[in-house]
Amino acid sequence: MAALRDGLGAGEAAGSASSPVGSGVEVVLSSEPAAPAPRCPHGPTLLFVKVSRGKEDTRRFYACSACRDRKDCNFFQWEDEKLSGARLAAREAHNRRCQPPLSRMQCVQRYLKFIELPLSQRKFCQRCQQLLLPDDWEKHREHQVMGDISVTQLKRPSQLLSPLENKKTNAQYLFADRSCQFLIDLLSTLGFRRVLCVGTPRLHELIRLKASGDNKPNIKSLLLDIDFRYSQFYMEDSFCRYNMFNHHFFDGEAALEVCRTFLQEDKGEGVIMVTDPPFGGLVEPLAVTFKKLIAMWKKGQSQDNNHKELPIFWIFPYFFESRICQFFPSFCMLDYQVDYDNHALYKHGKTGRKQSPVRIFTNIPPNKVILPVKEGYRFCPLCQRYVSLENQHCEHCNSCTSKDGRKWNHCFLCKKCVKPSWIHCSVCNHCALPDHSCEGPRDGCFICELSESRSREKVIR
Repeated sequence: MAALRDGLGAGEAAGSASSPVGSGVEVVLSSEPAAPAPRCPHGPTLLFVKVSRGKEDTRRFYACSACRDRKDCNFFQWEDEKLSGARLAAREAHNRRCQPPLSRMQCVQRYLKFIELPLSQRKFCQRCQQLLLPDDWEKHREHQVMGDISVTQLKRPSQLLSPLENKKTNAQYLFADRSCQFLIDLLSTLGFRRVLCVGTPRLHELIRLKASGDNKPNIKSLLLDIDFRYSQFYMEDSFCRYNMFNHHFFDGEAALEVCRTFLQEDKGEGVIMVTDPPFGGLVEPLAVTFKKLIAMWKKGQSQDNNHKELPIFWIFPYFFESRICQFFPSFCMLDYQVDYDNHALYKHGKTGRKQSPVRIFTNIPPNKVILPVKEGYRFCPLCQRYVSLENQHCEHCNSCTSKDGRKWNHCFLCKKCVKPSWIHCSVCNHCALPDHSCEGPRDGCFICELSESRSREKVIR
């Protein structure tokens, strides 16, 4: 479930892999924090620090791990701030009020009752995004209600639910069926039997839909997603409400055990993790979370297989490549363009800068991943991987260098290939857009919600 969030994430695209180019806000990650992080409605918060080039770090603060817009989660606490018992109690009460109205068990019980109803009594409130039992009808009689909810609709909740639209927090961009079908066929070809779907609800439901109507050995799927609305449609063994920015299971140890069992089944053999995080999400906390899931999987491995890696497909924009590979050196980026049903730009078939910038990062050897020739991919025998048609092999770089699907040009001064829209700047001594600013990015602040760098459209160019 890709969610484009403004603010912090945009700055990552232009920054280096280790430190900000100018000024901004960084997340502070410690393997052994001095004290547990305070909690907001989305679980443990993250520690941030405002940094400025040439200056020492300033005061550090805690903020929500999932929301960049303080209108959606206004949690803020200085790291060294001492709170009274009354304020702590008020915060805990607020966190409880912000949780979904129904528990996980109540959702399961309601679903079991719902599927027993005759078709004429199966209703869904579009305003409240809720399956309705007969006892609920009176409370929702003034709302827009859909009737005759079929079994097929129940199996495709991502089409029944309205995508969340707040781009700064949790806007949902759902895989197009083309990309979903490619992924499912690829997973089957590679021999995977279980898929941990982290933020990929549409892939999860299509895997389950295919398994229910296929005589072949089934691929099983477990969905981890922050959207509590999916609790209405799945049993406990197929969905866990989860925040991927802090490795938080909202339903506690029971949900954690569901995930652990799924990963460690058959001694961890035949499982892959497929994740589609919010595009504006910081890579660092995501990497920490994924390493915790990898560690959970490793505990089910035998000593003989301790050297193996959990296979992963991390779906993210191509301009995060250096960040991702910094944390996962074994990863490579595939040329396959992932597209989304409800995103105006990220569509298959567009050309030039309008092409989808979303790619698949994986630790699976790229020569094992066959991309569809009919969609414009070809095999490069020199690189031993599939690439887009316009991605030409550069004899100077000894690689197919394009990242965005266009033919890149080799700059002999930079000693690398660059985007065709870039030129070499004698002031900066590197290639950049013709209208770039040699002064570097502006300062950015989490609290003021200013961007750390240029707009995302310029980054894509």
